[in-house]
Amino acid sequence: MHAAAEAEDEFHDEIFPFVPAPEDGSRWQAPADLEEHLYELCEADDAYTYLRAVAVEGLYRPVALHEKDPGAGASPLLTIDLPDGRKAAQVYTAGLLPRPHPAVVYEFVTLGGLAEGCPDDVDILVINAATPCEQYYLTTDEEREVWADLHERHHRDDGLGDRIETRRTGAPEPGPLLHGLACGAHLCFANGAPWNTLDWHGAGHHNEVGRLAESWGVHGREDWLAVQERLLTREVSPWYWDFVLGARLAVIAEVGPRLDPERWRECVEVTLRNRVVETGGPDTPHRPGEDPELDDFVTAMRGLVGKILRYEARFRADELLPPDGFVRTIAAWDIGRASKMARWGRGARYATEAELRAAIERTSRAARSAYGSWEEFSAGYVLGRCLHFDEESFGSWYTDVLHAHRALTTDPDSPWLTVPFD
Repeated sequence: MHAAAEAEDEFHDEIFPFVPAPEDGSRWQAPADLEEHLYELCEADDAYTYLRAVAVEGLYRPVALHEKDPGAGASPLLTIDLPDGRKAAQVYTAGLLPRPHPAVVYEFVTLGGLAEGCPDDVDILVINAATPCEQYYLTTDEEREVWADLHERHHRDDGLGDRIETRRTGAPEPGPLLHGLACGAHLCFANGAPWNTLDWHGAGHHNEVGRLAESWGVHGREDWLAVQERLLTREVSPWYWDFVLGARLAVIAEVGPRLDPERWRECVEVTLRNRVVETGGPDTPHRPGEDPELDDFVTAMRGLVGKILRYEARFRADELLPPDGFVRTIAAWDIGRASKMARWGRGARYATEAELRAAIERTSRAARSAYGSWEEFSAGYVLGRCLHFDEESFGSWYTDVLHAHRALTTDPDSPWLTVPFD
């Protein structure tokens, strides 16, 4: 099992959640909407509706990291022996998970998965043990049939995305950490993940490892460190995207805001051909027809000007940009993903807590050096995503992120309305 480099401060006593009720008898402040709802159901003694709520969102089970099977992602369910001789298994909702520990990880499990896979020697299932919203269930055959039925009727693997999830407790104080976390809001919205927590478990340890391997080719700590650095230094996206945008800024600085697209294209071509001469020497072919490979690249870059203009026209029509707005840099596409890469690395246990915090703070600095507002940041992110995936189809690669932009710039719970950009 790949793991992060272990530091002394990585070991702590918060292996399992322990959240006592307020000593003064006041109402408990739940970490998120789900736990608030479960707390109310506990007060109402409504165990069935409680199960229905966790069937929708799923649960997390603790696993000793040294016992995990790296191939199957399966491992024994941790159990405890009760004083009366019975055996109990503990599972938790996402908002109550503790900060990551080097020896224990949390795996996502559905209520249906528990109905099928809970060991026969387990007598009691405890949900959110040692918290104000704990609930106990017997594991009889009849009870498991109820779990399986609720899972079948209510759980949808893709039903929790496209929402703003904000933790009410445990978030960093206002500052670079919180700002850096907010830079990943687009991806958090798409996944329905909490945007403001450093205690990252994501979709469960096995799923976080799989996400990085499948989507990023990251198979261990060294891979993660390399990709994280490339994102933070904006070396993952093609260099020529911002080169073409920079050429427009150069033309505007010279002739003013009323830009002639052909002047922009000429600036791109002349600059590229001059760079070939500067880097290759005076005898390097640089005029049209002398270097077919260079000619093809110049043609593609002139075409990129038109593609950017068409995307920006659509952005203005959809009010993603103001009427006279344009994108100055696509830096946000790498910066936003860097914010989430830091958390994904922590969830996979490739990153230490110190490395997570350092990466998030660097994300904040990078965003503030490139943009002046969340709206500008978002437009840069959207254009980067579209150039990467959309191919001017204006399909779901665009419409999904447009929906996220609108939510993140209007919802009162959005980080972009609660965390000042500067």
